[in-house]
Amino acid sequence: MQIQRTIKYEADRVRGFADEIMSLTGCDQLKSCIQCGTCSGTCPLSIYMDYTPRQIMALVRADFKHEVLRSRTIWLCASCYACTVECPRNIRITDIMYALKQRAIQEGVYPRRFPIPVLAHEFSAMARRYGRITETLLVLRLFLKSNWTALFRSWRLGLGLLRTGRFSLRRERIAGRQQLEQMLATVNGTATPTSTTPPLP
Repeated sequence: MQIQRTIKYEADRVRGFADEIMSLTGCDQLKSCIQCGTCSGTCPLSIYMDYTPRQIMALVRADFKHEVLRSRTIWLCASCYACTVECPRNIRITDIMYALKQRAIQEGVYPRRFPIPVLAHEFSAMARRYGRITETLLVLRLFLKSNWTALFRSWRLGLGLLRTGRFSLRRERIAGRQQLEQMLATVNGTATPTSTTPPLP
């Protein structure tokens, strides 16, 4: 993989970005990073990343928001937690990567048609709307929004899963979706007091 490096200028910094990330649960220890490189050395996918995990930590602390959120590194993180386990400063690097992914999705700066953020968005939307995930429909939406030609290459596998009952075309949903919406709104801080909410079944 050929990686193009660019010089970072003071004007490229977004002041306060590091503080925003470190204010999130599990990300506060980033300030104690000593740039030892242990995270990069233990990461099984660092050779495929445009920035190593150590470089991502440095860029976040230096407020280089755009470079971090537009990088492919945060999407290639396999969530294996090897970096977190080996970090001598007990920094929860995997949690920081999750926080960066969420921020990239919120701001719409993830790589277009890249399957990982598409999957994250579709999974979240389906869970919020129906309370359950219908894997068949999730996979179909993933392929259609990221790489629709993969559908033709995977039709035999999909047919076999349908035939054995591993996949279902029937949409799954929970009862009491209004209660789920209320809970999610409460977590997000957007709930409004109401006395008409029906009791849980």
